[in-house]
Amino acid sequence: MLTIKVIWSFCLLLSFLLWNGDALAGELSERLANFPQWEKLTSVQPASGDLVYPEWMAGSWQVTSTLVDLAAPLAPDIVTPGFEGNRHQLDQPVNFVVRFVKEQPHLAGLKIFRKTDYKSPNLVADRAFNSLNLARAYLGNEAVLSVKVDPDSPNRQITFLRSSRQLVSIVTARATETIPDGKFITTEVFQQLFKGGSRPYLNSVESTTAYHKLLTTNPAIEADQVTAVYLSPQDPDYFKAGSRPVALYRYRLEFVPVQMPNIQKE
Repeated sequence: MLTIKVIWSFCLLLSFLLWNGDALAGELSERLANFPQWEKLTSVQPASGDLVYPEWMAGSWQVTSTLVDLAAPLAPDIVTPGFEGNRHQLDQPVNFVVRFVKEQPHLAGLKIFRKTDYKSPNLVADRAFNSLNLARAYLGNEAVLSVKVDPDSPNRQITFLRSSRQLVSIVTARATETIPDGKFITTEVFQQLFKGGSRPYLNSVESTTAYHKLLTTNPAIEADQVTAVYLSPQDPDYFKAGSRPVALYRYRLEFVPVQMPNIQKE
């Protein structure tokens, strides 16, 4: 039962691990409006580097995530493991803390910079911190040992679970949209490999999130997030599903600012 729950819960995690690649104007917002009539995105760009978030997302946030809808477009012919069991999560809020920080440059050697060379650091997600908090919120502190992000690539992370289980997540493509009305929309496509069970489980996931800056502080940001699960080429029903998702989950996210002590990173 842990295997099914882990695979589903981690569909959320990488929404905090995005990179900046422009989508066609309005495509992502139109995509959210067309839920649950989805096909695979074709305008995303190969993942490289890290997402630059808008400055109004800086700081630490108490997030309340609530599953508000779910769909299995190809049911009853194709249904993902655990889909029906996930219905009990409907309208059940889950709370966790995330933070967005200034990017830390990696310097290979010493260099003297002129003032004209200086560029303000980009705002990025604290990926390991955010993913660990989210995982423990869903699975419990004892079930999740740690989260490690590849030091050479923000696009690859491993979540270490009890009983020598691991979830390897690799981001393959992403896109963003910025809308004048205070919305910042991101989408990502990634591969998930769950190892440590009776056999490895692989799937493809797309997560699209529209962040909206509000004029209040409680919450200060709200977001509409849809996670779509696609079959991997190794699945016997892959060609039958085609470009359509086999499961869709829609969440409402609310961000309230919190004060946290400064933590020295290793």
